[in-house]
Amino acid sequence: MKVNMLILILSLVCISIDAKAQEINWLTLDEALALQKKSPRKIMMDVYTNWCGPCKMLDKNTFKNKDVIDYVNKYYYAVKFNGEGNEVVTFDNKTFDNPNYNPANANRRNAPHQLTGYLQVSAYPTIVFFDEDASVIAPIRGYKTPSQLELYLKMFHKDDHKTLDTQEKFNAYYKAFKYEFQG
Repeated sequence: MKVNMLILILSLVCISIDAKAQEINWLTLDEALALQKKSPRKIMMDVYTNWCGPCKMLDKNTFKNKDVIDYVNKYYYAVKFNGEGNEVVTFDNKTFDNPNYNPANANRRNAPHQLTGYLQVSAYPTIVFFDEDASVIAPIRGYKTPSQLELYLKMFHKDDHKTLDTQEKFNAYYKAFKYEFQG
């Protein structure tokens, strides 16, 4: 009886450790910026809203993908940011909030956060990539599958985007890109 209970407890511990390892290490923007000062790394920010269907699909399908999780956790600080939330954020020596936030609309359309406009987010979801100095590289709009996101994760991580200064160069990069992520 005790042996069975011990096996059950150990199994549950292993499952919970494995489940924890299979998640993106989400941070607030303030946390990511503080970490970036100590150990420079690019930031990937998921700008979402509570009511957005494609945002939920991104969480369920793309951000639960093992290859995406491993790559993001290894090379990026990952930030979750509610584009219509009421969080107060300091970024680029400015303070941003949502003065028109309505708590009654927390789970439906609400006023856009000031940072959302500052980052030129015009649709949800948008994944905003920042360089090691917290300068915006690009906002990538819309739902992305794991392989679609892989292109941007690797392109920005490796700084390949710096040489892609024309649509033709990006098209050639896109065509030659070797996808490795599963799912």
